[in-house]
Amino acid sequence: MRTILITGPGGSGRTTIAAATALAAAREGVRTLVLGTDRGDSLGAALGTVTGPAPAEVTPGLTAWRPDPAAGFRDDLARLQKRASGVLDLLGAAPLDPEEFTPLPGAEELAVLRALREAALADTHELLVVDLPPTPQALALLSLPEELRRYLRRLLPPERQAARALRPVLGRLAGVPMPAEWLYETAARRDLELAAVEAVLADRDTTVRLVAEPSPAGGDAVRTAVLGLALRGLRPDALIANRVLPEEACDGWLAGPLAQQRKALDDWRTAHDLRPVPHLGHDPRGTDDLTALAVPAAGRAPARVEWAVEDRLAEDGVLVWHLPIPGAVRENLDLVRRGDEVVVTAEGFRRVLPLPSALRRCTVAGAGLREDELRIRFTPDPELWPRTP
Repeated sequence: MRTILITGPGGSGRTTIAAATALAAAREGVRTLVLGTDRGDSLGAALGTVTGPAPAEVTPGLTAWRPDPAAGFRDDLARLQKRASGVLDLLGAAPLDPEEFTPLPGAEELAVLRALREAALADTHELLVVDLPPTPQALALLSLPEELRRYLRRLLPPERQAARALRPVLGRLAGVPMPAEWLYETAARRDLELAAVEAVLADRDTTVRLVAEPSPAGGDAVRTAVLGLALRGLRPDALIANRVLPEEACDGWLAGPLAQQRKALDDWRTAHDLRPVPHLGHDPRGTDDLTALAVPAAGRAPARVEWAVEDRLAEDGVLVWHLPIPGAVRENLDLVRRGDEVVVTAEGFRRVLPLPSALRRCTVAGAGLREDELRIRFTPDPELWPRTP
């Protein structure tokens, strides 16, 4: 299944573009599911219908779905409360009724991840269009599966499950209670669920499409988004310049905005696959308006970002890891080696990257930022590197 993740700065019209993209694909005969992530029904407003927690057909070939984060949160918390009932009774805690459960921060993000996994596993559609939140929240959402899996592995390492038969004995010897069996089972189940979401995001048929208005603020937002996506190994397949004003409307007070628009469009053409979408003169509502937007077709996913390891041992005695991070500034770039991982921080974005196997036997010899690429140099550790006879 092809997946298109659509995001952009708040107010850029990303929901409208997501709805129009899904509608255009459905009218080309592609079975399409459009997934809304907004708490309000902005997706339904764009489509001219009501969307909700149950997938519903909007037009032939197009299904819309807006998951309810409260429902998933209630189910998860009810299961957790049932599992931990013994501990709660010991503490004298009164159990909560399901009617008392209200979603906590993060429940919406988890609901989106669950919906992504369910849509991928169902395999009833050929195209999934996801209306992601505004760019900062979308980037945090895209990083969530990897981060949660890393936390789970650190807090409840899978290898400890090998000693499950010894836990009662170890608990008596140590004098402290050991983690219960259900806790490991829950962690393993969550890890599998997150791995499935990671597989969707890492799939070669998954891509990100950026939406922004051509303006100075839009230019700043696009640069930030491209950098944040690059740290996740993603490259936008298209940049949709939304609400482009017609050139003939250049009189009066529109002259200034049009000049800014021209400059932004010229800058974007040199660096992106730019797809202008005209301003309709009103907020698009309903399928007729969405068709008039003439958004680009789904097309093919672009090549994934490659983080290649260059072998320069013969010439310079180093291996070089190339990390493309367009838009990064040297002064705002930080790099830390920690065991078999490298922590890269750029413009407030951070990612913990596992080192390729060859580089784990090396020490960091330096790093530099050149041509929108972070190049980390490694020298073989003589204690770990195979010796030449």
